Amino acid sequence: MSFQKSLRLSLDRLGVLVGKDGSVKNEIEKRCNVSLLIDSKTGEVIINTKGDITRSQPFKAMDIITAIGKGFSPQRAFKLLDEEIVLHIIDLRDYAGKSQNSLERIKGRIIGLKGKSRRLIEELTGAYISVFGHTVSIIGRMEDAKLALDAIDMLASGSAHKTVYNMLQRARTKAKMDRFKLWESNE
Repeated sequence: MSFQKSLRLSLDRLGVLVGKDGSVKNEIEKRCNVSLLIDSKTGEVIINTKGDITRSQPFKAMDIITAIGKGFSPQRAFKLLDEEIVLHIIDLRDYAGKSQNSLERIKGRIIGLKGKSRRLIEELTGAYISVFGHTVSIIGRMEDAKLALDAIDMLASGSAHKTVYNMLQRARTKAKMDRFKLWESNE
């Protein structure tokens, strides 16, 4: 039994997927036990399992390739090999409709001046965020990614930045208190 899946990436992200001398492609193939066929003209990437199917991780390979295609560095994308790390992709057209101006405004709100907003959300949640095309992608532990997802949803819906940062700060404080209580109860 074998598995085959086709993905399409933006042509400008194919170089990152392949890596210098094929290093990223080879690393994905080795760590996920798959083979990748990359069409540099169309941006199509075909994932095939190889060898022992029980050792293959084609869905992890799909997540890593998708993350790289959505603007993440290979180093951040490889974090998806950890079972506790997830990838969320938000389509900003759900908030902006068909208006290109609204889409750009929402992306600007999420990124912030010189990347400040995106950076603060990353620091307060522990998740990684990439704004690429009409999507925002998040890599992180389930609870961190959910918190970042909530923050992005609030910003895309028009909430004030201060409101979003306060919500993230409260969640961070609560998580620290929960860890402290757990640590105390183990004594």
